[in-house]
Amino acid sequence: MDLRRIHHVAIIASDYERSKAFYTEVLGLRVLGEHYRAERRSYKLDLALPDGGQLEVFSFPDPPARPSRPEARGLRHLAFAVPDVVAALAELRGRGVPAEEVRVDEYTGKRFAFFFDPDDLPLELYEVGHDA
Repeated sequence: MDLRRIHHVAIIASDYERSKAFYTEVLGLRVLGEHYRAERRSYKLDLALPDGGQLEVFSFPDPPARPSRPEARGLRHLAFAVPDVVAALAELRGRGVPAEEVRVDEYTGKRFAFFFDPDDLPLELYEVGHDA
């Protein structure tokens, strides 16, 4: 099998417009496409990630809540590579996004911090340096 990279990650939002604003206005992701699927009463928003991957945001009527965080079975969190985790964290906090304190990965020595989208999906800033 010749896997190259992750093409996209899909999430389901409880409030489509709120999540769209968060991912486009707060995180700065570019809209590739937006579609309303009337038969499903569902939106599908395709967002571009800087590395060429995509984030898909879906809405569905009355989606069930995530059972617990972050130990629920399934996807644990999404991690975004940043050159400077402290600067990125300051930018998020300046926009009113709640975030945890910076920690250090015990295995790599890299700094990281968690923050949360409007549905409390855990997201991570992972410092890769300016040359990555």
